[in-house]
This record gives sequence, structure tokens and C-alpha cells, in this order.
Amino acid sequence: MTAQPEITQRDLRTRSKEIMDAVQGGQAFTVTRDGHQIGELIPLRKRRRFVPRGEFAAMSRTAPDISLAAFRADQDATADQEQDDPYAR
Repeated sequence: MTAQPEITQRDLRTRSKEIMDAVQGGQAFTVTRDGHQIGELIPLRKRRRFVPRGEFAAMSRTAPDISLAAFRADQDATADQEQDDPYAR
């Protein structure tokens, strides 16, 4: 694990644009107050919109088997089987 640069609370306040630009670029910081570490400023992970086929296949191999009959029984038990006429008064 690489050490994160430390910044003081005052640095964060006075250099916020510069620090936020660095965080947006992937840099993480440890924030200190009175010489004590009080928190971390880290970039958010970007959500992937696409999962590669190989990764999906690897994850699917360990998934439990699904019983189609049990799935349909659960649906039938919870779904409203009556057809309501939206125009009936």
C-alpha cells in the first residue's frame, strides 16, 4: 500500500480547487488537524456500465442453480392472478 500525501485542514481550505482537481485525477490524501489524522479524501470509483462476457461467465459459474418450477410457484403465489377491468365501475 502506498502512502498518501498528508494535507492539513488549512491546506484543504486554502487550496481546495487544486486538491479537488488532484482527487478527480485519482490522487488520494490523508487530512490532518493539529497533527492528527482525521480522515481520507479519496476519489470515488467509477461505476462500470458494461461487464465483459468472460467476467460474467466466471461469476455465473459459482451462482446457485435455479429451479424453474420453484421460481414459477413463487411468482404464482405472490402475483395477483385476477384480471381487473380498468373501465369497470
